Amino acid sequence: MNKIMPLRTQPAAPLKLGERLLRDDMLTSDQMQIALHEQRRNGGRLGAVLVRLGFISDEKLAAVLAAHSGHEPVDLKTEPVAPDIARRLPRAVAERCRSVPMSFDGETLRLAMADPYDIAAMDEVRRYFPRPIDIKPFVASATDIKDALADYARSDADFDDILRELEGAAAQARDADAGTHAWQHPVIRMVDSIIGEAVRAGASDIHLEPESSFVRLRIRVDGVLRQVRALHRDHWPELSHRLKIMANMNIADTRSMQDGRFRLQIGGADIDFRMAVMPTVQGENIVIRILDHRRAVLPLEKLGYDAHALAQLDLLLQRPDGITLVTGPTGSGKTTTQYAILKKLCHVETNIMTLEEPVEYQFEMIRQTAIREQHGLTFANGIRGILRQAPDIIFIGEVRDADTAQMALRAAMTGHRVFTTLHSNDAFGALPRLHDLGLSPRMLSENISSIVAQRLVRKLCPHCKHVRAATDSESALLHNTTPAPPAFAGFGETAQARIDAPVSIAEARGCAQCGHSGYRGRIAVTEILRVTPELDALIADDAPRAVLRRQAAQDGFRPMAADGIGKVLRQETGLDELRRCVDMTRGR
Repeated sequence: MNKIMPLRTQPAAPLKLGERLLRDDMLTSDQMQIALHEQRRNGGRLGAVLVRLGFISDEKLAAVLAAHSGHEPVDLKTEPVAPDIARRLPRAVAERCRSVPMSFDGETLRLAMADPYDIAAMDEVRRYFPRPIDIKPFVASATDIKDALADYARSDADFDDILRELEGAAAQARDADAGTHAWQHPVIRMVDSIIGEAVRAGASDIHLEPESSFVRLRIRVDGVLRQVRALHRDHWPELSHRLKIMANMNIADTRSMQDGRFRLQIGGADIDFRMAVMPTVQGENIVIRILDHRRAVLPLEKLGYDAHALAQLDLLLQRPDGITLVTGPTGSGKTTTQYAILKKLCHVETNIMTLEEPVEYQFEMIRQTAIREQHGLTFANGIRGILRQAPDIIFIGEVRDADTAQMALRAAMTGHRVFTTLHSNDAFGALPRLHDLGLSPRMLSENISSIVAQRLVRKLCPHCKHVRAATDSESALLHNTTPAPPAFAGFGETAQARIDAPVSIAEARGCAQCGHSGYRGRIAVTEILRVTPELDALIADDAPRAVLRRQAAQDGFRPMAADGIGKVLRQETGLDELRRCVDMTRGR
């Protein structure tokens, strides 16, 4: 009798990347069709196309690729990378292969890759290491790889060599270089070097300031200016002309204020720059603002909002109408916080529209409009136009005049959610500022949802910060050796640290990782005034600030100083840095 053999089932074919993204609801079928159409038209790998279209983030793609390929993910922000090994791979090759060598033991090369399936990239990397070697791929996001290359690869142009060539000490450089690559004027390479180094240092802006005999070059890193170079005044005309040409300005006009923009690709990423020229008694002063889209939008947690602040924000974001104000001085991160809030609220069911001057960062599914006063498009007129677009959420870049304030309030009164920024020293200072703009207390009543005030403080470098015991006076300020004063009472464990408990704080030292500043990065120190019905009634009666503060304290309000104290106790920032940015004398 013939035996019936059981049917042998074929193993299921592994899912392709696109199929996996669709299965996990990380992509819609419409988005997939758009990406495939773009891939057929311009080529490239599907993952890179999806990131370029904004359908998926670098980080999510890296996580999916790691799970799909079976290779380990790696975070290059925390993973140690051997600089001498990273530099063995030429910068151009590393950017083309989107790879960073992390370590090499003579036999196995640990290689961070944006695409672990790119066999051609692995073969090209092998050419720069002794043969035979094994490559162990790790998966990292393309953004992290670009940042790591900027940190560990050598600069393509040495500034001192360019300067010597510019001064004529290396006149033969042109002839020597002509046979190897297209020659560029040293002024062009000097400007590229200045801008490139500023971007790699994480600067927010570049200041070129002429003096009587020299030009001072400073960059602002983590909100603090630092001088990086001083050049002879003779070089200034050529440098300023080159920059003005890049920004499409009039090089013949040296007596007028001028503004311009330009874009460069640095480290594989497109960076936008805004340039402003101001005539001074010493000559034209130039400031270039760096708009790096890779650092444009961060979640609130990465901005420094702790659990208490996030809980308060969740409550205020549940309101379906009213105005939310983010206040603080220039450079305190107000717009960044607003963008983080808008991205949190962004959904296919919500129509978000903005009015900005200018639109610095563009986002998918948010309708953004740039103010053009010369064409009659002001904030006030723009709000009128937006209200005819059936918005759910309106973001106004800044309330700076009475017309804009009136229209923003009118939008809130008609049931819209309005987010905007305002210049004031703290949350309570926003109310008299609005009064100055013509909004009466009765008008503000029931229309102000919340007020968020913030400052940016520098984070201590984790590699070199020094931990020590706090002195008696510092402990008193941190509310450990003396009871919390009334102004800080009831603001949580941070402000009511245990009496007589030992306190350890950290202070800046400086190392190569932080540019010897002792700090690396910034976080927000905030206070969130949630307008409860009881507080709203006091606002309508134009109650004094002291009365408002007492009611806010009963509602769980925590002042900015208390939030900063919590960050000092957690050794995220230093006490001196907190004092530099936040008034610690109020209420004491």
